[in-house]
Amino acid sequence: MWVITIENPLLTSAGLLGNFLSAMVVLAPMPTFYRIIKKKSTESFQSMPYVVGLFSATMWVYYGLLTSDVLLLTINIAVCFIQVIYLFIFLLYAPTKPRIYTTKLIVLINVGVFGCLILISNLFIKESKRARITGGICASFAVSVFGAPLSIIRHVIRTKSVEFMPFSLSFFLTLSAIAWLSYGVLLGDPFVAVPNVFGFLLGITQIIVYLIYMNHKQDDSNAKIGSQELPEKKSNSEGEACERAQMAEV
Repeated sequence: MWVITIENPLLTSAGLLGNFLSAMVVLAPMPTFYRIIKKKSTESFQSMPYVVGLFSATMWVYYGLLTSDVLLLTINIAVCFIQVIYLFIFLLYAPTKPRIYTTKLIVLINVGVFGCLILISNLFIKESKRARITGGICASFAVSVFGAPLSIIRHVIRTKSVEFMPFSLSFFLTLSAIAWLSYGVLLGDPFVAVPNVFGFLLGITQIIVYLIYMNHKQDDSNAKIGSQELPEKKSNSEGEACERAQMAEV
C-alpha cells in the first residue's frame, strides 16, 4: 500500500514540504557547477560529496520502494538525477587524476557497494525483514553524514568568519530536517525520524554560530587563511548540503 493518501493530509503535507525544502538544498551547489562550466575547470573542488550524495539517495530510493513510500521516492529519484548531472559535469572538466579517482569512487561505491547491498538484501534477507534492515542502514549512514558539517563550524569558530557557511543554506537545512522529522513521526517510521533529530540539532547549532560571528571583523591573517581555504571549505559546505538533502534529503 502506497503511503501518500488524501486520508492523511497532515502526513502528506509534511512530506511534500520536505520534498520542496530538500530540493532547495540539493540545488544549492548549482553556482559551483556554473563556475566549473564557465572556467572549464574543477579547480580544487572535490567530487566525494556528490558521490556520497548519490549513494545515499539510491539507498533511500530502495527503502522507499520496499516501504511503498511515494514521497521518499520522488525526492530521492530527483536527487539521484541531479547528482548524476553534477558528477557528469565534474568528470567532463576535471583533470586526468581527479577524473580517474572520481570514476573509481563511482564504480566502487555507487555500483559495487550499492549492488552488493541490493544483492545480499534480496538473496539472504527475508522479505519481512528487508525494509527494516535497509532502513537501519540508511539511518545509520545518514547520522554519520550529519557529522560532516562539524568541520565547517570549527572553521567558522577558528577564523571568526561565516563566509563559507551561508545562512540561507543552514536555514533551509534546518527546515528540511524539521519537515522530515515531522513526517517520520507522523508516519511512525524511526528510520526517517531519528536521523533528522541530529539534522535539526546541527542546523540550529549552525544558525547560532552564524549569528554569533556574522558581524565579527576578521584580522588580516584570518582573512588570508580564509581565502587560501576557499575551495576546500566551499566544496565541503556544498557536500554537506547534498548529503543532508537526501537523507535529510531525508
